[in-house]
Amino acid sequence: MGKVLVYTDGLHGKWMFSEIRAVFSRRYLLQNTAMEVFMANRTSVMFNLPDQDTVKKVIYCLPRVGVGTSYGLPQARRISQATPRQLIKSSNMTQRWQRREISNFEYLMFLNTIAGRTYNDLNQYPVFPWVLTNYDSEELDLTLPGNFRDLSKPVGALNPKRAAFYSERYETGEDDQTHPCHYDSHYSTAATTLHWLVRIEPFTTFFLGANNNKFDHPDHTFSAIMRSWRNCQRDTLDVKELIPEFYYLPEMFVNNNGYHLGMREDGTMICDVDLPAWAKKPEDFVRINRMALESEFVSCQLHQWIDLIFGYKQRGPEAVRALNVFHHLTYEGSVSLDSIADPLLREATEAQIQSFGQTPSQLLIEPHPPRSSAMHLSPLMFKDQMQQDVIMVLKFPSNSPVTHVAANTLPHLTIPAVVTVTCSRLFAVNRWHNTVGLRGAPGYSLEQAHHLPIEMDTLVANNSGSNKRQITDLVDQSIQITTHCFVVTADNRYILVCGFWDKSFRVYSSETGKLTQIIFGHWDVVTCLARSESYIGGDCYIVSGSRDATLLLWYWSGRHHIIGDNPNNGDYPAPRAVLTGHDQEVACVSVCAELGLVISGAKEGPCLVHTITGDLLRALEGPDNYQCPRLISVSSEGHCIICYERGRFCNFSINGKLLAQMEVNDTTRAILLSSDGHNLVTGGDNGVVEVWQACDFRQLYIYPGCDAGIRAMDLSHDQRTLITGMASGSIVAFNIDFNRWHYEHQNRGNYIVIYLLLYNLDTLFYYRIQTPAKVFSS
Repeated sequence: MGKVLVYTDGLHGKWMFSEIRAVFSRRYLLQNTAMEVFMANRTSVMFNLPDQDTVKKVIYCLPRVGVGTSYGLPQARRISQATPRQLIKSSNMTQRWQRREISNFEYLMFLNTIAGRTYNDLNQYPVFPWVLTNYDSEELDLTLPGNFRDLSKPVGALNPKRAAFYSERYETGEDDQTHPCHYDSHYSTAATTLHWLVRIEPFTTFFLGANNNKFDHPDHTFSAIMRSWRNCQRDTLDVKELIPEFYYLPEMFVNNNGYHLGMREDGTMICDVDLPAWAKKPEDFVRINRMALESEFVSCQLHQWIDLIFGYKQRGPEAVRALNVFHHLTYEGSVSLDSIADPLLREATEAQIQSFGQTPSQLLIEPHPPRSSAMHLSPLMFKDQMQQDVIMVLKFPSNSPVTHVAANTLPHLTIPAVVTVTCSRLFAVNRWHNTVGLRGAPGYSLEQAHHLPIEMDTLVANNSGSNKRQITDLVDQSIQITTHCFVVTADNRYILVCGFWDKSFRVYSSETGKLTQIIFGHWDVVTCLARSESYIGGDCYIVSGSRDATLLLWYWSGRHHIIGDNPNNGDYPAPRAVLTGHDQEVACVSVCAELGLVISGAKEGPCLVHTITGDLLRALEGPDNYQCPRLISVSSEGHCIICYERGRFCNFSINGKLLAQMEVNDTTRAILLSSDGHNLVTGGDNGVVEVWQACDFRQLYIYPGCDAGIRAMDLSHDQRTLITGMASGSIVAFNIDFNRWHYEHQNRGNYIVIYLLLYNLDTLFYYRIQTPAKVFSS
C-alpha cells in the first residue's frame, strides 16, 4: 500500500466507514488513478493514488457499497471498479428517464457522475447544456419552439457562419496535421467553471489564485446572461456549455463578497449579473431556466445532446460529421503520463491537459434512445376527473386523536404500512395495499377497485391485543403530545418516542410493543424528534430537540435496529453532534441528509440552520410578527417551509433568503412537501386540506372540509395518496394529483386549446424551483 502520510496539507478530518455510501473510480489528468468516496452527510472526498492497482486495493479495504443504491446496481466492490460504459449499461436510470420517473436534471447528473465528472475537480466539473436562446425579450414564452436551442448540435455549430469556419479549420488541419480538431477551446474547463462561479466562494479565491490575484478584463467577465450567450454564438474561442448551478443556485448571479469585478465602458462597476428582462430576480431566472430544462422541447431532443457529450458522436467519424472534435489531449486514453520519462515534458503535458479541459468518458457507442412521449404516460391528464377526492375513511375504536402518521408504503418492504399513533399513545400498523396507483392502468379490474388501500391493524380492530400496541411509559405531565413526539423507522418496525420525565427518548418494537432501547443525552425533557431519509439497509439520522435548548444528532443503524453502530454498546450510545445556538426550548426540527442540514425552531424563535456535523450556518429570519415556529418541512430541492403560530408561513431558500410568505385562517397542525419540493400540503383545526405551489404560496386545490380537525399527515411513496390523522380518531385517505393541479392552475379557461397543443405537455409536469448542489449517488 505504500507509506502512510503523517500529514497531508489541506486535508483535514476523518471519515467513518459506517457512513460511506458510494465509492466511484475516477480519472485525474486523464489517468485512471483516482477514487471518490461519498458520505452519508452528502459530502465527498476525492483521492488521487499512485496507480490503478492501488485504487483497487483501497476499494477492497472499504465497505462493500458499490456506487450507492440509486442506480439499480448491486452493492459490490466490483461495481466501484466498473467502467463508465458498464455502469450505464447495467443501471436502470436510462429506462427510468425514458419512463419519466426521474427528471432531465436528475438524469444529466447521473450521466455526469458515472462519466467521471465531479465537483471535486474543476477540470472535470459537471457539464449541462444551454437550453434557451431568447435572453433579450421582455417576456419569455416557453410554448414557442424558437425560444429553445437545437440540442442536436454542439455550441460551436449553432451559428451557421461559425460552423463553416470550424469545418474549414478541421479540413485544412492548419493547427495540427496529426490530430486535426474543430475547436482550440473546450466546452468545459477549470477556467470556464471559475468564470461562471466567480461571485461565490471558494471559487472567487480560486479565480484570483489562477489570475495573479486579479480579476479578468471586464470584457471577459461573466457580467450578463445575454452577452455570454452571444459570445458562445460569435466568438471563435468560446464554445462554453453551462454548469448545473444554472439550474439551482441563484446566488451565483449576485456578488455578495464585496469585490468589484471590473468596470464597464459606461463607468459602472461590474457586480451582479445582468439578467434577462423576463427574470426580475436570480430566483426567477433559475426557476424559469429549470422549467425550460424540464420542458417537452428539451425532453424530446435531450438524447441528441447526450450523444454529443457522452455518446457515439463524442469521437470518431460521427464526431467529425457533427463538428464535435476537440483537441486530442482532452480525450481519455490520449496519453499515458507514466510513459513520459522526461519530468519537464510530463509537467508540460499535465499543464496542457489542465488547460485544454477533459472530455467525459464515453458512455455509449450507439445512439441514445429518446424519451417517451408525455402523452402516453399520462392518459388521465385529459379525461374527466372521475376520481373521488376521498378514497376511504378508517375509524379507530379508541376515539383518541390520531397525532402521527407515517406512510412507509414502498412495495419492497416486508410490511408496507401506514403507521398511526394517537394522543393516548396507542399505535397501529395498518397494512398498505397499493391499489390507488393501479386505477386506470391496463388490466385494472373491478375486483381491485373494491379493495381499499389501507387495512386496519387487526390487533387494534379486534381489540384483542391492544396492550401490545399501547406505549404506557409515563411522559412528563407538561408535554403536549403532537406529531413531533414520534418517529417511525423506514421499515415500519420501530417507533421512537420522546417526552419522558427522565429526559430520555425511547425505541419500541412495532411488532411486539416492547421497549428495546432508552437513549439519554439531554439535560431536560426531549420535546421533539425527526428522521432523515434512509440510506442503505435503513440507516438514517435521528435528531432530538429538548427544553435544554440543544439538539443532538444520532445515527440509527438499520442493521442492528438501534441508535448507534455498536450493538454491544446499545445502552450508552453517543450522539454524532451537539447543535447549539437556541436559548429556549426546541419546538420543531427537520433533518435532510441529502443536504447535510438540520433546521430547528425554538419555542419563541428563531429558526437555525446547522450542518449535520454541528456547525451553525445561519438563522432564518421572517417578518417581525413571524416569531413562534411550530412546523418545519425541508425539501431536498433546497427550500425550507416554516409554519409559525396563527397560520403564518415563510418559504426560505436554504441559503437564508425569504422567498415568499402568507397567512391562512387556520391553526395549522400538519404540513408536508411533495417529493420534488414543488407542492406544499397543509391541514389544521378547520379540517380542510389545502395544496399550494411552494415557491410562491399560490393555492392549487382545496379539498372538501372534514368533520374534524387534522393533526398529522403523510404521502404514500408514489405521491398518489395523502393520509391524514384526524382529531376524531380517524384517518382519511385522499386522492392527490399534483400534476393535474399545476395544469389547471396554469391553464384555467384554456383546456380545449391545451388539449390540442399536446406537443407542449411538460408545462403540466414541471414547475421547478432551485435545488441543492452535489446531488450524486446513494
